[in-house]
Amino acid sequence: MAAQANTLGTQKKGFLQLLRSRKGQQAIIIVAFMIVPLALLFTFTYLPFGEMVGYSFMKMKYIGDRKFVGWKNYASVFSRKDCFSALKLSLYYMGGSVVQLVLALYLATVLSFKVKGGNIFKGFMFFPYLINGIAIGFIFKFFYTRGFVFDTVLQWCGFELDNLPYWLKDQSINNISLVGTSVWRYFGQNMVLFIGAIMSVDSELYEAAMLDGANKFQQFIYIILPSIKTIVTLNVILSITGSLSAFEPPFVITDGANGTGTYFIVMHQIAHTQQKVGLASAMAVVLLLIIFAATILQKLFFKYVFKNAEDEDFNATKRRDRQLAKLAARKAGR
Repeated sequence: MAAQANTLGTQKKGFLQLLRSRKGQQAIIIVAFMIVPLALLFTFTYLPFGEMVGYSFMKMKYIGDRKFVGWKNYASVFSRKDCFSALKLSLYYMGGSVVQLVLALYLATVLSFKVKGGNIFKGFMFFPYLINGIAIGFIFKFFYTRGFVFDTVLQWCGFELDNLPYWLKDQSINNISLVGTSVWRYFGQNMVLFIGAIMSVDSELYEAAMLDGANKFQQFIYIILPSIKTIVTLNVILSITGSLSAFEPPFVITDGANGTGTYFIVMHQIAHTQQKVGLASAMAVVLLLIIFAATILQKLFFKYVFKNAEDEDFNATKRRDRQLAKLAARKAGR
């Protein structure tokens, strides 16, 4: 017993000495800093998400009795016309995201080089991203209203007002108008990310490529695009997932009327107007699974597109070294 007590006392002293040591104090600080954010993350993210998944199997309102209905809510997501139409409406925003990325990549490529007034232009293009989404909604609500800004500009260009469509009422064009709002707001963010990636490319590679007779398009295909593949993948993922969860422009501008109700707007109406919390929770889970699947497919797609990039890195490095050596020799011979 005495030996056991001495052993425990020794272990206790050793533990206290460890806590008082520098490494022990560092470990305490690290654990303390980890506990707080993890606790907040669990409390405000994972716990509510788990509750929402549980609600998706219930027929319930915010207040009142709850009835377990199994997978019935998930079946309703795909059988209800409004839910399924809202999912199809996301294709408009996906198409807009493609236009947005192409435009952002083109302007980023141009502005990455020395262009007169380039910094001012970058600021103007990025500014819409800094504006609050609700404010942008009100701006474009007046912009597209019959006889207001857009129609006035078109009349200056020679169009007759009676021949112009109702940009927010005509179902053949209203969703395209709303997608244009999203493209105007977000392409500046994509452009800035592309510019940051393109400017990190070694400028001597362009000089070496020009000595080999490569034009601007070839420089873009063989130098710029492979060098910024990570940012391209990131921007595509952000754009596609954002198009699946579009909410602010259609909610503020049209309130989802005339066939402009996106998935988020329909979910908002079902949850807060119709008080079908279980069905709205199922819609949220389905959207999460769709975004998760879309992200995986995009990663697999870009892995296939750039499948030879990693294999060619070593050869590209050797070619680059030869080109840079050739360029240095030409400069030395001048």
